[in-house]
Amino acid sequence: MNFIIENIQQLFTNWNGKPADTIEKLQQSGSDRIYYRIFFNDQTFIATYNLNIRENKTFIAFTRHFKAMQLPVPAIFCVNNDYTIYIQEDVGTESLLNKLEAEGQTENIFNLYKKSLQNLAAIQIKGNTELNYSLCLTAQEFGKETILSDLLYFKYYFLDTLKLPYDKQALLKDFDALSTYLSFCEHKYFMFRDFQSRNIMIKNNSVSFIDFQGGMKGALQYDVASLLWQAKAALSNEWKEKLLLYYIDEAEKLLQQKIERSTFINQYNGYVLLRLLQVLGAYGFRGLFERKAHFLTSIPLGLLNLKYFLENKKVGISTPEFDRVLKTIASAETIEKFTPPQANEHTPLRVTINSFSYKKGIPEDTSENGGGFVFDMRGILNPGRQEVYKYLSGKDKPVQDFLEQNTKMPVFLNSVWDLIDTNVENYLERNFENLVINFGCTGGQHRSVYAAEQTARHLRNKYNLKVGIHHTNENNWIKAE
Repeated sequence: MNFIIENIQQLFTNWNGKPADTIEKLQQSGSDRIYYRIFFNDQTFIATYNLNIRENKTFIAFTRHFKAMQLPVPAIFCVNNDYTIYIQEDVGTESLLNKLEAEGQTENIFNLYKKSLQNLAAIQIKGNTELNYSLCLTAQEFGKETILSDLLYFKYYFLDTLKLPYDKQALLKDFDALSTYLSFCEHKYFMFRDFQSRNIMIKNNSVSFIDFQGGMKGALQYDVASLLWQAKAALSNEWKEKLLLYYIDEAEKLLQQKIERSTFINQYNGYVLLRLLQVLGAYGFRGLFERKAHFLTSIPLGLLNLKYFLENKKVGISTPEFDRVLKTIASAETIEKFTPPQANEHTPLRVTINSFSYKKGIPEDTSENGGGFVFDMRGILNPGRQEVYKYLSGKDKPVQDFLEQNTKMPVFLNSVWDLIDTNVENYLERNFENLVINFGCTGGQHRSVYAAEQTARHLRNKYNLKVGIHHTNENNWIKAE
């Protein structure tokens, strides 16, 4: 890690003429890219380290192309000779999703969505001019084969896990018909591919777009569907309708021609369906196969989104077997299967989570039932051995980032939650009153504290449980003098 920071510092100094004041590692996203924020005087910059050189070259080329057209993307300032590090403009710390979660569906947020769609139309249509699509990382165009691939992804990683009976040949025939229908659309321009509110940064009430290296040529409707039907954003149906019409108006201005709206909206609905299914496939892969708790809890949201769509929208093409299968998937019975039980104000169960030091001993369970769980965190790399983390705890972000990015903590906790969830659901059903969960490490300051905090968050989010946390060794934590 120090090697990366040293190289970032050297690149920045060569470009800037003076070294950075500090360089801080940012929390890693789902990709292999590692981001750093560079501080110099009162300015900040973003450095990216990524060993996927082809991906870097695509992002840098696309960014420079869009920037030359004055489109809302971060400027690239410099790149190292190996194309493994590049430094770009810092377009802020808040995404549109962050703003939405903080404010709710206010007039301000609605206007930010309008700005996002206005600029999306610009990057799609203006940005398409003389763009070198040979740089695309996968396919150069989101055509029939790519659409079919998304449908099969949903089939293998979600549909087939449900073990529902269906006519395989009839379903594949419907997949072929739908992918053919969607691939023949009139308006094909630059397609962002992952246009979601978390990839739209807000700074000084302006929007900027990031993470478009997976882009290709494709239908205008796909990106709009991705943004407006994002499950986590949960936009109201009124907003979705108004924002779609606003986008069409903006696209018409740039195309300088009228869009045949009924055809455009029917195909838009097809891309909404495709996006909903692709997301369910991702939830299935990450949740059902990789057993990642966050994705498992997202499945009911995805199914409810699909249920509303099937009840209120039409794609404009006959796919009888596919329609039958989708209605079964979006049934109340299937949604209930993935929806965990929820505690309410009358639920007697109270969960107590302790972090502790093995030097002091396992906390005593004074509840009537006794029992509970004890997990030994000492098999996880200890951040407390490094001077930079020694005086922090598992409640501090630098320690959290270290444990999430440099240890097997995420894998460990996913396994822990599988065990705990079984008991929690049983205890809720049987009206048990107490459950104690203990996490121990050497000093009771870093690993056990992090595990306790994250487990409490997991149980609150998934089951709406009342959870008490006690860091039993807190008075003995090592603190800077």
